[in-house]
Order: sequence, then structure tokens, then C-alpha cells
Amino acid sequence: MPQFARAFAQRFFANPWPLLLLTCLFWAGNIVAARTAIGEISPMTLVTGRWLITCGILALTARRAFVADLPVLRERWLRVTLMAMAGYTTYHSLYYVSAHYTQGVNLSILQGVTPVFVFFGAWALWRTPVGPWQALGCLLTLVGVSLIGTRGDLTALADMRFNVGDIGILVASVFYACYSLALRNRPKASSFGFFFGLAIAAVVTSLPLLAWEIASGVTFAPTKTGWIVLAYVALFPTLLAQVFFIRSVELIGPGRATLFYNMTPALGAMMATVFLREPFALYHLGALLLVIGGVTRAERLGRK
Repeated sequence: MPQFARAFAQRFFANPWPLLLLTCLFWAGNIVAARTAIGEISPMTLVTGRWLITCGILALTARRAFVADLPVLRERWLRVTLMAMAGYTTYHSLYYVSAHYTQGVNLSILQGVTPVFVFFGAWALWRTPVGPWQALGCLLTLVGVSLIGTRGDLTALADMRFNVGDIGILVASVFYACYSLALRNRPKASSFGFFFGLAIAAVVTSLPLLAWEIASGVTFAPTKTGWIVLAYVALFPTLLAQVFFIRSVELIGPGRATLFYNMTPALGAMMATVFLREPFALYHLGALLLVIGGVTRAERLGRK
């Protein structure tokens, strides 16, 4: 690698802000990809395929880092496997299945509850203090989620009904929050070596679900569009975004890094409206403002 390219890479990976901005942009694109994949590629083919492609790329680019980190990863193989199962296999399986039952706008906004789960998890595990501003932010975020469940009528909370896709993405967010919290005490390996280990574990843990999908008779050969979707999710939301996110957690911790996740609903809602031509109702706007502004503003004021 030329010296200027090496210097740029070092500076780029030392600054969490561009890493997190690109991560959110790639994840927002995954929302469009999830909806576009319907009828073009089956959910578990997409999940297993994205990690197989990622492992192939990493085998060419990060094999030395993986071999160097292998003793550490082997020692903590169970933790690595559980992290991959929660944050990669289970999360993405629920995500792509949920896309069949709810709008892309809902997919994007409901993901914004993930930082709330991280806040509660950090408090439960490490008694990380949650001040009044953080509590207020969590409350505002939950109100935003409730707007989705009531379709904009909070007076109907008693009769609130999430569809199966909405519930699926909320459950998926719990699993990703668990993965984010586990990054705090991840094995002391390089970002690329650690991620390669996670990717291998993701392939292995996704195979039973792929076998179940095949046995159920719902698997089909990807179309041309399906292959394009697979290539996109493998390169951007899977490979680049995950490496950027892991590095960002190293730099600023899981709580602050996960707060940037709130940019994903905003970008995802806009992409769903533009590319998928989905309706964007007034209650979507209210939920979006509450989910994004609630937690981010509360965290900023809480730190002050």
C-alpha cells in the first residue's frame, strides 16, 4: 500500500465520526435492500449468502490478521459465536423476514429503539448511571415507537396493535443491542481479525436456518435483482459497516456509538420514501423526530 494511502487509512480509522456516518448510510440502504429482496431472493439465502461473500473477501484481505488473532479467538470461541448468533444471524434473519410484513418506513423508524435497549442493558450489567435526561430521551423514543403502533393515535394505546413485521424488528433490535453491549468486552483482537471470526461464526450459525428454509420449500434461486441485492448487502451493510462500527466502539464506547444508530431511521425513512415510493404519513414524521431527537438530545444534555 502506498504511503499516502496508509496515512489516510490510519487517520480515517482514528476518527469515529466519518466511520459512524458511513455506517448509518450503509445500514439505511439495507432497509431498501430488504424490501427490494422480496420475491427476488429468499431471506435465509440472503443471510447466509451475505456472510459467505464477506468471508471470501476477508480471506483475501484479512487472513493474516485472522491467523495472528486466532489463539485469542479460539480461547473465547463461545463468546464470539454467541455474539455472531445474536447480532448477525438472528438480527438479520428477523430483519429480512419482517420486511415481508411491514413498510420500509416502519423498519427504519422502529430500529431507533435500539439505543434505549443499550441504555437499559448498560445499566443492568454495569450500573452505568442513567440520568434524568437519558430517562427523558428513552421515554420520548418509546412514545415515538408507540406512534407507529397506534398509527398516529396515542389515545388508542389500550388497543395498540403492532403487525408481525413491527414486532419482528423490535425483537431484532433487542438482539443487536445485546451484540453492541458485548462489544465492550470483546476479545482483544484486531478489528479485522475479530470481524473475520464473527463472519465465520455467522455462516455456521445461519446454516441450520437455511436448511429449515429449504426443507420448508420456500427457498428459490435468486433473480438478477436478487443477486444485486446480495452483492450490495454483502459489501456495504455487512463488510464495511460492521468493521466501521466495531472500530467506532473501540474509540468511543458502545453507548455513544450506538446513539449514531438514530441516524439510520432518518436516512432509511427518506430512502424508503424516495426509492420504494412508500407513503410517509404525518405520524411517521412525529415518530421519526421523537426517536432521533429524544435520545440524541438527552445524551448530549446528560453529558453536560
